[in-house]
Amino acid sequence: MNNPYLSLDQQIVGDVYTSSEVMNNLTVLCDDFGSRFAGTVEEKQAADFILGCFQEYGLSEARLETYPYAGWSRGNASLKITAPIEREIPCISLPYCPSQSVNGELISVGFGGPDDFERLSGKLSDKIVLASSASSPEIGRWVHRKEKYERSVLAQAQAFIFVSEHAGVGPETGSLQNNRPAPIAGISISKEDGAFLQRLIDRKSCIQLQIETTDVNTPRISWNVVADLPAERPDAVNEEQIVLGCHYDGHDISQGAHDPASGLVLMIESARVLAKYARSALKRTIRFIAFGTEEIGLTGAFQYVKAHQTEMDQLRFMYNLDAAGGNSRKGLVLHRWAELTSFFENAYREMSVKLPVGQKLHSYSDHFPFFLAGVPSGHMGDPESGPKGRGFGHTAYDTLEKIEIDHLRAGSAISARLALRMGADLAFQPVRRNNTSVDQIIAIDPGLEGYRVAQTLADQLSD
Repeated sequence: MNNPYLSLDQQIVGDVYTSSEVMNNLTVLCDDFGSRFAGTVEEKQAADFILGCFQEYGLSEARLETYPYAGWSRGNASLKITAPIEREIPCISLPYCPSQSVNGELISVGFGGPDDFERLSGKLSDKIVLASSASSPEIGRWVHRKEKYERSVLAQAQAFIFVSEHAGVGPETGSLQNNRPAPIAGISISKEDGAFLQRLIDRKSCIQLQIETTDVNTPRISWNVVADLPAERPDAVNEEQIVLGCHYDGHDISQGAHDPASGLVLMIESARVLAKYARSALKRTIRFIAFGTEEIGLTGAFQYVKAHQTEMDQLRFMYNLDAAGGNSRKGLVLHRWAELTSFFENAYREMSVKLPVGQKLHSYSDHFPFFLAGVPSGHMGDPESGPKGRGFGHTAYDTLEKIEIDHLRAGSAISARLALRMGADLAFQPVRRNNTSVDQIIAIDPGLEGYRVAQTLADQLSD
């Protein structure tokens, strides 16, 4: 197949595969700045580091965009069995957990899917709900932690316990709500301790627990890091944009090396090589955004879309690289944009890579605020993979040594070359959806069931 970008592809791939910059950046982000969790000193240090990278690579208008959000700080948490035996179990609070003291009976909802809650309808009021992080293989989709928590709240439970499905990694963290304090306490425990509690339920029936949490919810500010690579050709349309984005904040219990930093450095590396080689080929602006506070509600992305509403009509595509630098396939998951499939399949053929392009949608990463605004979007990933858990993600074991430079190089080369093609081809003209079209997808898409549950809870809490 003819490749009109062959010379640029060779320069980009050659540079990426002979440079250690992508791993060097990941090492600084993880080892120097740790979790980069929202509200920490290291969060701002990481934002400044990314800004410095953009400036060093020659991007234009590199800047920090400040926004407010609902902050949260971890306190001490305890979980005690009070009857029929007495024992304390290690636990951690989940982000946005309130400070509460709860005493109640434990009841398991198993996988915590819709059928599990329907089966136990009317039986969860005032109970403490125990739910696995795993999703039932029969449901055919990933059921997110937040959906399980929010179904528990809607069932009038008084607390929620999230059990990791993975052995040997301890508790799995993750936000209970988006940018607001949670209405009931939510904590996490290891797979092993969850199995122990389940055995007690099976053997003893009535298990009484006491949960104490001392977390603090308080307003804060954070930053999106934004920079542009404008086109330099006389026929350029610089008002039009392609956005490459990934968040830089991780969770406070780990380095967040895979999620998100492995994807963040793909975005930064793409900025480096595109600025170095592709300026003369671009016909529209490529914007690079490192989003803040994704892990506690996609707040940076929501605030960016809100602040840049007037630019949404000119935004041709949002390419999300969240956690994309691991060992998963570097395909493209489009967010219900079937009409764009042929463009990206042709791009992969030009690039001589055999990777899938498919259609899926979920509401748990920074592409979603853009989707709600009608902007065409997709993320690097494997559209053919089935529902699966996070492995060591969102645990203390998401650390730097698990990331391999070959995967980072592969992802960087692919993301940069896809961005080149979107930025250089003015025939690539996807049209923004209107609100009615977005609402129609929200109403029926199986991947947005959790979002629909969240909206139901939000409506109930606002009454």
